[in-house]
Amino acid sequence: MTFEEIIASEKPVLIDFFATWCGPCQMMAPILQQVKQELGEEVKILKVDVDKYQSLAQRYQVQGVPTFAIFKKGELLWKQSGARPKEELVKIISQYID
Repeated sequence: MTFEEIIASEKPVLIDFFATWCGPCQMMAPILQQVKQELGEEVKILKVDVDKYQSLAQRYQVQGVPTFAIFKKGELLWKQSGARPKEELVKIISQYID
């Protein structure tokens, strides 16, 4: 499945633009698991390594990591850089769940 196919989902897709060398990115891994546990099938979560997928990072103007973005039906709905608490991510994603 391509990136475009994934973000074309009817459900919100949370993209985590990260880097393996990034401390805050590693800190977000368990938080993203908790978000997935809370929202279940209502959301897809995709991690994108900015070092492996530089063209995607450039296309979406990712300046720092972690950067989170929410897509739905192929449209970028929200993007923000920096680590985020679980509650904030759940609240933001929930706005885009039908």
